[in-house]
Amino acid sequence: MSKTKNKILNTARALFNSSGYSNVTIRMIAQELGMSSGNLNYHFKKREDILEALYFEMVSAFDARVAQLGEREINFMNIQSDILTSMERMVEYRFIWTDLYHILQLNNKIKIHFEKVYHDRSKGYVYLFETLKQRDYLKSFASKKEQELLIENMLGFSNTWIYNSILYNNEMNKNYMKKQSESLLLMLYPYLTEKGKTEFKKVVSIF
Repeated sequence: MSKTKNKILNTARALFNSSGYSNVTIRMIAQELGMSSGNLNYHFKKREDILEALYFEMVSAFDARVAQLGEREINFMNIQSDILTSMERMVEYRFIWTDLYHILQLNNKIKIHFEKVYHDRSKGYVYLFETLKQRDYLKSFASKKEQELLIENMLGFSNTWIYNSILYNNEMNKNYMKKQSESLLLMLYPYLTEKGKTEFKKVVSIF
């Protein structure tokens, strides 16, 4: 990707984050860059092309992590580290998450990919749970439905924490994101074995 395209994407991302995707025009992005709208249109024909490029830029790290599933040791420290990395990435592209419904309706390519990612993340949680059970950290679920509900709750929190944070004017610094990562991890706590709870408490500072 050219330096000019990168500058356009970085500038657009900053404007989208501060003002919202729907409130930023191609002309505003061009003015911020000190270039003509026509020059910008040479690189991106319409605003939606910039949106699409930013979305796939954001999820490239998520896709890579899914592809590497099973290559990294699964323990609570690594799980929390992965959650924090994802949260930091989300903050960098927060406009997507604060206007997710509208964006998914607007761009079918993004919608199809997001639905695939949702399915992959669900499978990732199943793999995580099975590995934790093998290590005697996690109890067996009473039913498949119980496991599915936990996964849905964890995915739901992951998708909406940033929206709620902005809604209530919370400053998204490292300490705040660490607390959010712990809130997500705490959903696992009632299902842990005593061995699992012992290991969990070594990582999650709330204990």
